[in-house]
Amino acid sequence: MIRFVLADLRLHALGALVIVLLIASATALGMAVRIEERALRLGSARAADRFDLVVGAAGSETQLVLSSVFLQPAPLTLLNGDVLRRLSEDPRVEFAAPVGFGDSFLGYPIVGTTAEFVESLGLADGGAEPLFASLGEAIVGACVRLDPGYEITPMHGLPGQEAEEHDEIVYHVAGRLAPTATPWDRAILVPIEGVWKVHEHGEEAHDEAGHDHEADHDHDHEGHDHAHEDHGAEAATARLGPPWPDDLPGVPAIIVKPRSIANAYQLRGEYRTETTLAVFPGEVLTRLYSTLGDARQILTAIAIGTQALAAAAVLLVAMAHLAQRRRQIGALRAFGAPRVAVFGVVWAELLLVVGLGVAFGVLLGYAGAKVLAIGLSRQSGIHLPVTLEASDLGFAAVLLAVAAAIAALPAVYAYRQSPAAALRS
Repeated sequence: MIRFVLADLRLHALGALVIVLLIASATALGMAVRIEERALRLGSARAADRFDLVVGAAGSETQLVLSSVFLQPAPLTLLNGDVLRRLSEDPRVEFAAPVGFGDSFLGYPIVGTTAEFVESLGLADGGAEPLFASLGEAIVGACVRLDPGYEITPMHGLPGQEAEEHDEIVYHVAGRLAPTATPWDRAILVPIEGVWKVHEHGEEAHDEAGHDHEADHDHDHEGHDHAHEDHGAEAATARLGPPWPDDLPGVPAIIVKPRSIANAYQLRGEYRTETTLAVFPGEVLTRLYSTLGDARQILTAIAIGTQALAAAAVLLVAMAHLAQRRRQIGALRAFGAPRVAVFGVVWAELLLVVGLGVAFGVLLGYAGAKVLAIGLSRQSGIHLPVTLEASDLGFAAVLLAVAAAIAALPAVYAYRQSPAAALRS
């Protein structure tokens, strides 16, 4: 029987190949949706594991997490600097690290923060002792293609936006973070004081824009030289990090490392007020996952509909193929082939074609999910783990079981044919 099935498939190789590709395409769509949705969940959850508590100004919890944890460019309402000082002095807090956004370089976001937070991410290479000893020091993420000593002139504006160059400060790459599989691998970390200073200068320049342009031009070179001298002196003697002074500027968000789980819940409750917002990134992601789950259900329904259409097409092709082979099947019966053998040949042939399509679809879906994950990882910095799991193979097994049931319909049709009627047709 097997030799008969293989011989028939070789005879109708082109038609069988078309059916295999049709089924593979439908299966790959459903498989890619399952794998990619799971990869997004796992990747984003692992990226948020490093952040226990995030405090920001009252507003959207989702936007606060997306901006501070996943470094998605979006303006945040500034949080009063007194909140940072209180958190830094709170005995329940191991460290409270401000994060300041708004600048970029070569498409990489520049994030102002503290040495404690950088050390919590982990250093793989270099870094002055102590870390962030001057305003001009920068630590780059594992995926930032800048060598030690490289000069960074910040651009005012987030990646992808129109930007203008800051000339108040120049950073120098002093070290590199260990890979974190998070968006911070594509970030440039600098002292938060440097970000404050740059934007303070920007505001002063804006306030003085009404001054006489010609007078500014006459003193341009002299002022530029003095600015560099002042910056160099200040950078060498700057006191960086906490304890913070009383006149702290506002910050977009604060990454808080509580000393215990109980402290984390206490702090979250205390800083959920009319003016402040404290969130656990994991809780916010859980709500995002519910939305993601709804999208997955829609895509899964589309994939199932596609598979149903493919199954209907295969069934129609099989019935048309059997109609053309009625005389052949009648001849087999006339030469003594039992009904069960005819049923088995037709059923096995269809199941083999469908099985090849499902197997190829699983591989195609996995490959497609892998390619998509690589593209998303490069864009977001989040490592998306693409894996085949037992549930995916179970999904493929269900498809084969349904295919086996559908393949039985043409087989029953062939089984019930009368040899005499088939030969007369």
